[in-house]
Amino acid sequence: MKGKTIKCLVWDLDNTLWNGTLLESEEVTLKDRIVEVIRELDEKGIVHSIASKNSYEDAMTRLKHFGIDQYFLYPEIHWNAKSASIDNIRRQLNIGIDAIAFIDDQPFEREEVNSVFPEVYCLDAAEYGQLVHYDCFNPPQVTEDARRRRKMYQEEIQRKEEEENFQGPSESFLAGLNMELYITPATVHDLARAEELTLRTNQLNATGKTYSYTELEQILTSPDHLLWVCEFKDKYGSYGKIGLVLLHISEHNWHLEMMLYSCRVMSRGIGTVMLNYILEQARSCGKTMTAGFRDTGRNRMMYMAFKMGGFTETGQQRGDCSLLSHSLENIRQNPAYIKILTQY
Repeated sequence: MKGKTIKCLVWDLDNTLWNGTLLESEEVTLKDRIVEVIRELDEKGIVHSIASKNSYEDAMTRLKHFGIDQYFLYPEIHWNAKSASIDNIRRQLNIGIDAIAFIDDQPFEREEVNSVFPEVYCLDAAEYGQLVHYDCFNPPQVTEDARRRRKMYQEEIQRKEEEENFQGPSESFLAGLNMELYITPATVHDLARAEELTLRTNQLNATGKTYSYTELEQILTSPDHLLWVCEFKDKYGSYGKIGLVLLHISEHNWHLEMMLYSCRVMSRGIGTVMLNYILEQARSCGKTMTAGFRDTGRNRMMYMAFKMGGFTETGQQRGDCSLLSHSLENIRQNPAYIKILTQY
């Protein structure tokens, strides 16, 4: 797990989270200091879930009794294979399978998961007290967005429930969300989150490049660069800082060196809105517009976003990236229900 950061820890219940087997006795007891472990990881931005072979109603009743049910997102409590449970959790959270760790007291269950998903980091339940010291559970920076990560997922669950129950056109539902996208120059206070975004964003990163805090700090003071951060809000709350834009500025041209955004806002069309804003700003400044794209095998969606946004291939390279260009003549209009703000 060297160099890896876990995004979700999936817990077994019987003889892992608590002592005893729930089907045999309701008098199960939480393991010593396990609540402190859960809370400490939660505060670092690592979310929790459950993969347990148990009765859903009985298990949730015990978790509520212990006062910790709110920590577990998309719990999978049934009699199916735990590999299937972990796959469901991954899809609900929209994260990579290699960003998941699984802790269980049974070697058979850990081996079953690893036989299907060798990328999952499987842990013996006996290790639970040491998890907070493992490198993969200690991100380099703990940002405010990280501390709110569970809350943001819970807000997203509310959004999905309301959207599923909404009667009417999807445009009417979206218009009622009061969506606001803030695109602002980065400050030194944004750099930790900006570094985290480059490290955590794989599918929606146009070049796949990552930047360290020090590199971003240097870019922030460079007269030849613009670094913007994007925060997205709606009536349920803030998604946090979800996007990053890095532009190289020359006398006649703006070059988009990096554009990335979180998968959590993909369904709202935020990538298109960000790209249109960049194009409009370049045109208003009288510049030409180019962008870099490097195929990482996971970010083809960004290539399609560029193509649909009006970029064309030049057949040239800029470093290790393919060079794309935009005429700035036909820029698509953004949806009226998303308000773009450039200052807080």
